[in-house]
Amino acid sequence: MKFFIFAVGNRMPEWINTAFTEYAKRFSQDITVHLYEIKPEKRAGSKQREHILQAECQRIKSAIPAGCRIIILDEHGKQKTTVQLAGTIEQWLLEGGDSAFIIGGADGLHNEIKSGSQYSWALSKLTFPHGLVRVMLIEQLYRAVSLIKNHPYHRI
Repeated sequence: MKFFIFAVGNRMPEWINTAFTEYAKRFSQDITVHLYEIKPEKRAGSKQREHILQAECQRIKSAIPAGCRIIILDEHGKQKTTVQLAGTIEQWLLEGGDSAFIIGGADGLHNEIKSGSQYSWALSKLTFPHGLVRVMLIEQLYRAVSLIKNHPYHRI
C-alpha cells in the first residue's frame, strides 16, 4: 500500500522536512509514504478566494494517482482515536488500493475536492500551521501502523 500526502505549500522550514523524513523512513516496505507539495496559488491583488481554491484544486486533482481513496484533512471532519485510525487503516489494507491524504492551503480546500473525498478527517479542533500538520499526520499514520503490527512504538 502507498500513502500519498498532497500538501498545498512549499518552502517549509528544515525542521519540518527533517521530522517528516524521519517518520517516512520508519515505515516497513509494505507501506510507503510519498509527499507531494502542491504549489499554492499566489494571493495577489484582486484574486478571489474561489479562484485561488479552484486553481489549487486543479493542481491537486491532476497529481492524485487514479484509484486512490481520498482522505481530506478538514477541521469539520471526523476525529478519531489512534486505535480507531488503526482499525480504519487495517480495513484499507484488506481492501487494497492506495490512499491519498490531502492537506489544503491557507484558504482550505475547494468544495470539489471535499465532495470527491471518501473520508474527511480532523486531527483536532485546533488550528495548526500547515507544515506541522504534515508532521502530525505522518506520525499518526506511523503510530497506527505500528499498532496494527504490534510494534512497541505505540503502547496502550
